[in-house]
Amino acid sequence: MREGHEGTGPGAITPDGCAVELYERLPIDDAPDIITAAIPAGAHILELGSGVGRMTRPLTERGFTVTAVDESADMLARVRGARTVCSPIEALDLGGEKFDVVLLASFLVHAGDEEVRRGLLRTCARHVAEGGRVLIQREGEDYHTNVPRERVHPSGFTVRVASVEPAGEGVNSVYVEYMFPDAVWTQTFLSRPLTKEQFESALEEAGLEVDTYLTPDRMWVRAVRKA
Repeated sequence: MREGHEGTGPGAITPDGCAVELYERLPIDDAPDIITAAIPAGAHILELGSGVGRMTRPLTERGFTVTAVDESADMLARVRGARTVCSPIEALDLGGEKFDVVLLASFLVHAGDEEVRRGLLRTCARHVAEGGRVLIQREGEDYHTNVPRERVHPSGFTVRVASVEPAGEGVNSVYVEYMFPDAVWTQTFLSRPLTKEQFESALEEAGLEVDTYLTPDRMWVRAVRKA
């Protein structure tokens, strides 16, 4: 288990506190539409932190070729229709292989450990092809302040961000509950809020820069290699 991360509930729990069985249930909502609109048709995608393949499946169904990377073998065992690589993202090196698109979703860029975040972004820069795109999902601007909050999904489960507590300089410990009629899972993880300026500075440090913010809330970003 990564330091500061924990998970509870039925089934296997990954090193960052994610429950495999939970992520098999969670819907992906509109993320595949946002991604599809931002990248070339038929692109080869390196999906970092793929989990059980919630994003992988709709992307392959739309004609993209996906290489799915995750540090959890239990997660990757559920991925279908894509090549899989079991590795921590920050340690990934595919020997010079480049991709049209590198995808870093699930708020991973907000890793509590700054060295891990630097490693994630270096992995993105190392694997994106010349002229390629890096798509990143950021936290919402009120993610750490609008607490507690909960959302009832139309399919009948509730996600509740129960608490956000300081856990070090610039880092918070986030506790989330996922409540289904037949099961409850929790996850505790460390997250580092990043202002727009801090986020763009982190990209620059890795040799990347913002091409455009893809959504009005600036949660989805398309970045490219610095000129």
